[in-house]
Amino acid sequence: MNAVITGATQGIGYAIARTFAAGGFNLAVAARSEAGLDAFRGTFRQDFPHCQVLALAADLSDKAQTQAFARQVLQAFPAIDVLVNNAGLFLPGSILEEADSALEEMMAVNLFAPYYLTKLLVPALKGRPRAHIFNICSSASRQALPGKGSYGITKAALLGLTQALRLELREQGVRVTAVLPGPTWSASWQGADLPPERLMPAEDVAHAIWSTWALSPGTVVEEILLQPMAGDL
Repeated sequence: MNAVITGATQGIGYAIARTFAAGGFNLAVAARSEAGLDAFRGTFRQDFPHCQVLALAADLSDKAQTQAFARQVLQAFPAIDVLVNNAGLFLPGSILEEADSALEEMMAVNLFAPYYLTKLLVPALKGRPRAHIFNICSSASRQALPGKGSYGITKAALLGLTQALRLELREQGVRVTAVLPGPTWSASWQGADLPPERLMPAEDVAHAIWSTWALSPGTVVEEILLQPMAGDL
């Protein structure tokens, strides 16, 4: 079985990659940092020696690079069982004060990249008995939050894309799930003056995704909303 995961070298994407590798999947992953990809290859070679890993550098804010990544994946894995559109960009700020480029940059990564990548990879998912697409949205997809205005716009758009794909792919046996995590630990939270329990471990999000994939092919979990017990931030 083969899984494609974007933004896989840290945070939620990394936890998802480890969970699926442990479950017997081969992986095709994308990230911007070559150093991060080198570390990823080394760790997975040691921890999951039977997992075939295709780790490619790609700036998914660029349409051409996104499409090139998809073509390379299809050359290595003509059949795909799971696609996780996880790569994301968060630029904090208020809509009325931020530069126009903030929304444009986040749209490129948070919406356009999943759109282009999914369109190219769907043919490799069709016909697979447990084909599944997971789009990593956000709790901000449904609730406006201070300092996350444009980010919330992009994640709400990703939720809309997820719903449309679910409708279009239903008859072709491809399940589509929106994942809406609240604050989750990643390197971006380092140095934040917060008690550990205010953030969810990325592994919890990964386990929720694995459990959803493991359900009968006749059942789809349309949305997964996860929040810290103490609430959103």
